[in-house]
Amino acid sequence: MGTEPARSAIAAPRLAVKGAAAVPGARTVAEETPIAIVHDAATYAVMMATPADLEDFAIGFSLTEGVIERPGEVIGLDIETSELGVELRMWLSPERGQALTARRRTMAGPTGCGLCGIDSLQALKRPRRRPLAEPGPLSADDIRAAMAAIDAGQTLGRETRAVHAAGFWTKREGLVALREDVGRHNALDKLAGALARAGGAPGGVLALTSRVSVELVEKAAVIGAPVIAAVSAPTGLAIRTAEANDITLIAVARPDGFEVFTRPDRLALGG
Repeated sequence: MGTEPARSAIAAPRLAVKGAAAVPGARTVAEETPIAIVHDAATYAVMMATPADLEDFAIGFSLTEGVIERPGEVIGLDIETSELGVELRMWLSPERGQALTARRRTMAGPTGCGLCGIDSLQALKRPRRRPLAEPGPLSADDIRAAMAAIDAGQTLGRETRAVHAAGFWTKREGLVALREDVGRHNALDKLAGALARAGGAPGGVLALTSRVSVELVEKAAVIGAPVIAAVSAPTGLAIRTAEANDITLIAVARPDGFEVFTRPDRLALGG
């Protein structure tokens, strides 16, 4: 396996101007680089992403895109770096490799592109849901605790103020895992890979620092996350997709409250 790039952030020289004063110095900024997802020597996607947690990214992206159904179907993974970017070279089990060849799907997209490579509108209806791991009754304090945990866990976010985070929180363990990236989809894919490599998503809350669009809900369904909580609002299609997948969708989550759009029965709320 190749060496993963170590730097997810750099110190960039800058001139800070306040009023009439200009002060030289440096700011820590997030790195992003082209990352090619390669299956069986064929490039599936090229994404702009933060060059960290790349094994998680490779596995998670492959899972949420339906290329594989479990991490064990990737029988080899090499991370190759060059001045052009990074290649995540995966070798699939024969069965999954044949299925991917038959699918003939190509995809190339920039950060934030959620549906690049879909070859027809009908392909959007592909069911890819995993069984939900029920979290048990959750209180308003639990949701606030989950959002507080992801806020506290954003090391790169605090340094750069330029990345998204996706975290998984349970009542028993607190913050189980958290991943950060310049792209909100990438952060969730990295988290998906981390959870899958650890044995799957337990019953808990998928906490996001972004708005909730349909592709994030679809990825949550693949992970098997029963509850999504996000700091920003959802789209209408995201709400309908969460409802169709029995996911509790919580958004506009702030320290003083939040809004519940689907499956409120998972929450033990007063009033």
